[in-house]
Parts: sequence; C-alpha cells; structure tokens
Amino acid sequence: MLFTDTIYTETLMSQKRVLNTITHLKYESTNMAINMNNHVFKGHRTLLGSKYVTYGEVELPTRYDIFKKSSSGFDWGSVGSASTQLAFSILYQLSNKELAQEYATQFANDIVKTLNSRDWVLSAIDVLEWIDKNCEQVQTQVEEKAPQMERLKPLKKSRKSKTNVVKEICKELNITQKNLAEILEVPEGTVSSWAVKNEIPRLGKKAIEFYMLSTKNQKIVDSYRSFMQLLEAS
Repeated sequence: MLFTDTIYTETLMSQKRVLNTITHLKYESTNMAINMNNHVFKGHRTLLGSKYVTYGEVELPTRYDIFKKSSSGFDWGSVGSASTQLAFSILYQLSNKELAQEYATQFANDIVKTLNSRDWVLSAIDVLEWIDKNCEQVQTQVEEKAPQMERLKPLKKSRKSKTNVVKEICKELNITQKNLAEILEVPEGTVSSWAVKNEIPRLGKKAIEFYMLSTKNQKIVDSYRSFMQLLEAS
C-alpha cells in the first residue's frame, strides 16, 4: 500500500470515529431529553401559524379515528372545535376513551383555553389532578398510565400580547422589512402592507418558510465544511 493510501485510509477512519462519537452524543442527549420530559405536554405555534403539540418529545396524535371535532388539527388559547380536539387527545393520553369523550369540552374550557401563549408546557400530573377533581369516576386505567412523577410548578397564566407577524419574522431573521422584500423579490410597499394588516398571504408564507429552511440548511452545510477543515488541519 502506498504511503498516500495509508494516510487517506487513516483519515477516513479518524473521520468515522469522530462521526460515531457525535452520533453517540446526540443519541445520549436525545434519551436524556426524553427521560426528563416524558411526563410533559408541550405546545408550539410558529410565527406563520402552524401548531405542534408533543408528549414525551413525541408528536401527540389527534385521534381522529375515535374522536373528530376538528379537521384542522389542534388549537389553544380559545374555545372551539380544535381546542376540544386537543383536550380529548391530552385526556386520552392519560385515561381512556370514555372519560376523554365525556370531559373533553370541560377540560378545553378549564385548561386549554388558558394556554394563551405561543409556547406552553403542561405537566401530566396537573392533568391527572384535574381529572381527579372534576371527573366523577376515575377509571383504573388512569392509574395504570400514570407512574410516579415529580411535581412540576404550576404554569403562570400569561397575558395575550398582540404581535405583528412581519416584525416578528424580521426580528427572528435579523433583517429589515426592506431586506425581506428583496429576499422575496416583491415591492417594499407590499411587505409594508402586510405589516399594517398583520397578515401574510399564503404564497408569501410559503416563500418565507422556504427561505428560512434554506438558511437553516446552509448553516448546517457551513458547519460541516468547518468541521471537515478542522479535521484536515489536525
């Protein structure tokens, strides 16, 4: 084997060991996050209005197959079909179908309506206490689904703050409205109009989401290139 081949082989093996280490650390970090949060419901609403809810860092099922109140997924901070859908899914996660169906509307009024921020956290123990307090008969299945859990501090109710979607996007991307217009290749007056109306048309949202995704991917590529340059220099 030539000397250059030997160096090349050793470099590949070194890269493989580093990548395996990184993968292992990511795996351990993910497991730690799940272990720490597996009894917590989390909600997140993006700047463009998409909503996500997880339980134990895994997406919470809508359960349309057994209870369909909404065709547009989950919602919170108000009372409606989407909030009731979320209420059912949370209750079903910790109890059973019958209890979740019977008390979904009440839970939506008592709890889901108060989750009036973009990001919220709701502990499973708080949900179980609500069930114990408000449901006439708590099924044994509730106890089976609820292991011993550490008490989390009750959430503080936060006031709704009226935000401007265009300004929030510019702030997150660290750009001006003029920069946003240049990125989307639209007149600056168009972006100003969106800011005044506090709404962005569907095609505008898609274009912004595509740009944000491209920016994120470019950061990943740049980080990988820096990593490879570091390996080559070592």
